[in-house]
Amino acid sequence: MDQSEFEQIVRVVTEEVVRYLGTPETVIAGGAAGDGEICPDCDLNCAEKCARKTRAVVDAGADRISCGPSIVELEAGFAGLIDHTLLKPEASRDEIRKLCQEAVRFGFASVCINPWNVPLAAELVRATKVKVCTVIGFPLGATLSQVKIHEAEEAIKLGAQEVDMVINIGALKSGQDDVVESDIRGVVEVAHSGGAICKVIFETSLLTIEEKVRASLASKRAGADFVKTSTGFSTGGATAEDVALMRAVVGSGIGVKASGGVRTLDDLKKMVCAGATRIGASASVKIMEQAAGSASPQAVASGSSASTSY
Repeated sequence: MDQSEFEQIVRVVTEEVVRYLGTPETVIAGGAAGDGEICPDCDLNCAEKCARKTRAVVDAGADRISCGPSIVELEAGFAGLIDHTLLKPEASRDEIRKLCQEAVRFGFASVCINPWNVPLAAELVRATKVKVCTVIGFPLGATLSQVKIHEAEEAIKLGAQEVDMVINIGALKSGQDDVVESDIRGVVEVAHSGGAICKVIFETSLLTIEEKVRASLASKRAGADFVKTSTGFSTGGATAEDVALMRAVVGSGIGVKASGGVRTLDDLKKMVCAGATRIGASASVKIMEQAAGSASPQAVASGSSASTSY
């Protein structure tokens, strides 16, 4: 990819994120004619009435257009979007057992736990649709590629069906995209050979827009199944803007996982609206209770504030 192609991608995804934000009176250089036109009561999230803006983004290469969260309708089985997560280092075996019981009860996509807990989780969710997800090179991503490969291989032998690996953030920031891509590819190949899928964690709160684009492209070239926003252990978590940007870059052939700080049903809807196809959350049960109407949004928010969501 040459510089002009890269700049085109950056322009397209920037337009998409700005459009998602609904920032008024924002004109992107090289944007479509009519970008400054605003309908009465327009929230700038209408693909029908802002057709020229939408067409310009699609023509430039985007294959997903995000919408306002107010129009998102989740299917009854949306629990299948959620990785029910417990990654705190002090998690006890009893807490892992409870996590697995909750995942089976609600029908979550997976339980996401540290590698040491994989054998227990695999036993507890056996014969159910819940998968076992674990993390690789977590949470810093700065370990050796050979170690990440070995960790993924051993975790899959123990029962992991999904692995969420952290990229080499320092290499990305040093402009060594080939190192980042190779690091990802090693884990992807081990995962696929073991019948598992691989999600790639960026730690978006530490990255610039350009770095997020480059990480997305490296993940796509390396054959990743998902790109993922955050570990939940850094300076920030998922944002709808980052999800929209990642989705615009990777297209529809790769999943996008929003993780970190997704604590309410409204949070989840915003991420899905922006293009997420998987949600990582430790507040999963409270989100389900809110969806069922058994807990108010305020109760869910306050009930989640004491613990970190990953």
